[in-house]
Amino acid sequence: MEYRRVKDQEIYDDLSQKDVESLSGRTLSSANTSGLSYTGGAKGKSSWKLKSVVTLALTLLTSSQAILIVWSKRAGKYEYSVTTANFSVEALKCLLSLAALVRTWNRHGVTDDNRLTTSFDEVGVYPIPAVLYMVKNLLQYYIFAYVDAPAYQILKNLNIISTGVLYRIILKKKLSEIQWAAFVLLCAGCTTAQLNPSSDHVLQTPIQGWMMAIVMALLSGFAGVYTEAIIKKRPSRNINVQNFWLYIFGVIFNLVAICVQDYDAVMNKGFFHGYSFITVLMILNHALSGIAVSMVMKYADNIVKVYSTSVAMLLTAVVSVFLFSFRLSLAFLLGSTVVSVSVYLHSIGKLQPQK
Repeated sequence: MEYRRVKDQEIYDDLSQKDVESLSGRTLSSANTSGLSYTGGAKGKSSWKLKSVVTLALTLLTSSQAILIVWSKRAGKYEYSVTTANFSVEALKCLLSLAALVRTWNRHGVTDDNRLTTSFDEVGVYPIPAVLYMVKNLLQYYIFAYVDAPAYQILKNLNIISTGVLYRIILKKKLSEIQWAAFVLLCAGCTTAQLNPSSDHVLQTPIQGWMMAIVMALLSGFAGVYTEAIIKKRPSRNINVQNFWLYIFGVIFNLVAICVQDYDAVMNKGFFHGYSFITVLMILNHALSGIAVSMVMKYADNIVKVYSTSVAMLLTAVVSVFLFSFRLSLAFLLGSTVVSVSVYLHSIGKLQPQK
């Protein structure tokens, strides 16, 4: 009897000890889970704030781009040289890329992937996209002789079609049926937004404006696809190094454009003749827009660009009502809605890689 009592006591003590350990384990596990959840929540909240800031910045920059170009005009024409403005944008982007590189060098040192010294074969591919971007950016000023700011924001989405088709031709990238349908919707939305029921002309934008918009879309699409092919050729290369060399050639070609088109005006009146506060804001806007897009690619996702594009069209229209007496029409609202839907469909309709 005594032996059984002692044995029962040992079993009881053993079970009690296991219960304590089990309870302690559950408590620690719960504490760890709670801690991880808190940490994950903090990181998620920080990431959400960063995405919100980037989205807001890109939306404001995109929507104000066309407005600042139109606003910089005086009596319907540019008092400053558009070639010098384009040169200033490229020079500022070059300096921003160099500043980002210096920061990288101070943090991580100089490596093979972030050093500026390079071979002729690597640098020799940048003149082509630099020339294309220069012509496209110059056309951006002249198109406003035929379109207003809200119409420009809508027609600018045509580069989605050119980019998609060139992706298919150059990079052999397949497009889904949803994306092809989005292209048709995009064309329909752009056309609907330009309908002019109160005039003998069916479309508000004349044929010259449409032709310039199509040329700009083709130039932008080809330059974008070509640049992406360059970047993917050496993915480990620091993006700021690649941007720096692209902008360097942009500076050179815009300097040539100044000599060809505005040499006498610059020599007689000065490089910054006709510049105003709005002109300076416009140059800053163009330079920072490229930086904002890069941040979206790094810290957010493609859907952010979709929302920014859609909201920018609406903001541009609303601001133009007060600044330029733009009249909102039902056709414009319906067209901009269709364009927004098509951009969204194109974004979500990407083919998923097969596992």
